Amino acid sequence: MKVLVPVKRVVDYNVKVRVRSDNSGVDLNGVKMAINPFDEIAVEEAVRLRENQLASEVIVVSCGSAASQETLRTALAMGADRAILVESDAELQPLAVARLLKAVADREQPGLVICGKQAIDDDANQTGQMLAALMGVGQATFASRLVVEGSAIQVTREVDGGLETLALKLPAVVTADLRLNEPRYATLPNIMKAKKKPLEALPAASLGVDIAPRLRHGRHEEPAPRKGGVKVADVAELVGKLKNEAKVI
Repeated sequence: MKVLVPVKRVVDYNVKVRVRSDNSGVDLNGVKMAINPFDEIAVEEAVRLRENQLASEVIVVSCGSAASQETLRTALAMGADRAILVESDAELQPLAVARLLKAVADREQPGLVICGKQAIDDDANQTGQMLAALMGVGQATFASRLVVEGSAIQVTREVDGGLETLALKLPAVVTADLRLNEPRYATLPNIMKAKKKPLEALPAASLGVDIAPRLRHGRHEEPAPRKGGVKVADVAELVGKLKNEAKVI
């Protein structure tokens, strides 16, 4: 069984994001980029399935500019077998990415697709669900546990009331939550090996997919600065502030 794992190049989660001076978007000049943390969890889960002989190959795919090759090499260093870059310099919104991934899935015929539940740059939480709909297969989102049982999988997912377990026939799409696993660190030998693993670049136009944006971004603004905290002399003053200023009592 092949496992397909989409990965996205995003601003590193340790970086404080700045908005451009003209408010047209996020300033990426000189900013450290990294693999999306939820996608990293998805790669780890796929590699574990292969290590446990439940998967035959792990393929990572990214949609974006040529710079996304660095992200794919990180996933290869974690243990993925090969990589595919769907190259495009256009703005790729969730529906466009889902359509491109559907075209790649049609070519590769994976038994399982594991996505991160969302990207930390837009927090859209849409691509995995859209991909499942386009592929016409079952989906399980926010997975905290995944068990492969022959031609089916059992997925434990986190819901408001606790945990829910779903049974799906393969092929299927699963989106990974934080508690699914803890991703491994890529060792230096594996980083060197990743440089020799196959990485195929495909122009997005070659897949014959409509990737035109459906949404238009009007203006970006940074959050208003937080007000400084205050010290209170005693409990009575604290209760008064909670009642009269915070309005929580």
